[in-house]
Amino acid sequence: MSFQQGLSGLNATSKALDTIGNNIANSGTIGFKSGSTQFADVFSASLNGAGAAPVGLGTRISAVVQQFTQGNISISNNPLDVAINGGGFFQVDDGLGSTLYSRNGQFQLDKDGFIVNAQGLQLKGIMAVNGVVSPGSPNVALRLFDPTQSLTGSPQATGASVGATGVQANLNLDSRLAALPALPAFNYADPTTFNQSTAVTTYDSLGNPHTYSMYFRKTAANAWDVYATVTNPTGAAPAFTDLGLTGALSFNTSGQLTSAPIAETISGAQLGYAGAVTNMAFNVNFSGSTQYGSPFAVNTLLQDGYAAGTLAGFKIGNDGTLLGNYTNGQTQVVGQAVLATFRNPQGLQPLGNNIWSQTPESGASILGTPGSSGQFGGLQSAALEEANVDLTAELVSMITQQRVYQANAQTIKTQDSILQTLVNLR
Repeated sequence: MSFQQGLSGLNATSKALDTIGNNIANSGTIGFKSGSTQFADVFSASLNGAGAAPVGLGTRISAVVQQFTQGNISISNNPLDVAINGGGFFQVDDGLGSTLYSRNGQFQLDKDGFIVNAQGLQLKGIMAVNGVVSPGSPNVALRLFDPTQSLTGSPQATGASVGATGVQANLNLDSRLAALPALPAFNYADPTTFNQSTAVTTYDSLGNPHTYSMYFRKTAANAWDVYATVTNPTGAAPAFTDLGLTGALSFNTSGQLTSAPIAETISGAQLGYAGAVTNMAFNVNFSGSTQYGSPFAVNTLLQDGYAAGTLAGFKIGNDGTLLGNYTNGQTQVVGQAVLATFRNPQGLQPLGNNIWSQTPESGASILGTPGSSGQFGGLQSAALEEANVDLTAELVSMITQQRVYQANAQTIKTQDSILQTLVNLR
C-alpha cells in the first residue's frame, strides 16, 4: 500500500495550477506567450522486468511548453511601438555582446538615440549607409540619431537628385493665341511681350529658395520661345536676375510636344551668392505638355530640390525599415530591423521580462527581413502584440485541475482509511 500515486498527482496538479496562474497573471503582458503543462506517467520495473499488469507510481511533469501562437494586435500612440504579425523574434543586445530575443515591441528612444525596451536592451538590425541598407551586413544596435552630431538634414539643389530630374512642367499652351511680333522684345515687366507665365521654387546647393519664373512667347504657329527670370531670397545680391531666352518649344499639328528638354544653368552670381553656392544646372522637362485650343493650364509643376530640414520624427515600415522624417518633407532610411526565427522555438530559455535566450535545443537563430517569407512576420508600427492567453480556456483548465487535485487528495484519504482498518485488526 502506497500513498505515492496520490502524492505525485497532488504535486503535478499543483505545478499545473501554477502554470495556469502564471498565464492568467500575464494576460495583460505585451508579447507574453502562454505555457502548457505536459504530464508523463511513472512506472517502476521489477528485477524480473514488468509484470503482466504493472501498477504505476503516479505522474510527473514532463515539460512546461510555451505556445508561440499569434496574439491579437492592438493600436498604440507610440510610433516606436512595433507588433510582429507572424513568426519571428526581435533581436536585442544585452550590452555584453550577446543577443537575446523578444516578442515585446514596446520600444522607445534613449538619450543616445538608440531604440531600447523597458530594460534598456537595444533593438538590433542593419544600419543604413547614405540611406541604403545592405542586406547581409552585420547586425548592430539600431541608432536613429547621434546627439553629438547635427540633426539637420542636408539640402539638395534642384537637378542634383540621383535621376537629375530637375524641373518637370506639364502644361497646356493655348493654340488660339496669335503669335507676337518681333518688336517690342520680351520684357518680363511688360505682360504684352509674352503670352503666359508660371513659376516654381527651386533650391541652390545651400538650400536657399529661389523663384524660377518661366514666360512663354508664341513666335509662330506651333512654336514658342521660353524666357526665364530668378528671384532671389532677401539679402542676396542681386535680388533679381533676368536669364533671358532659355529655349524653345515646338508642337506638331496634333498639339503634341516635339522638342527636347531645356537645359538651364544659373551661376552663383546670378543666384545672388557669388562664390558661396555652386552653379545651378538642371533640365526643364516639358514632357507631356500640349498645345490645344483651350485656356492655358498648369497640370504639373515639380522640382527635385529641397531646403535643409530638422529631424522631426520616425516611422517603421512593414519590412522593418526605419525612416527619419524631416521638417522639409523629406525622409531618409536610417536602418532596418531584422527578425530571428528558430527551428525549435520551444527550446528557447525564458529569462523573464519577455526575453528568451538561444539554447542547443532551440538551434541557431535564422535571420531575415520582416515580411520576406512565411516564417518572418511583417511589422506593424504604432501597434503591439497582446498576450496569447485565452482567459476562458485558462479558467476552464483551472476548474479541471482543481477537480483533479481533489480526486488525488481523495485517493490519499482512501488509502489512509484502509491503512487505519489494517491497524485496528485484533
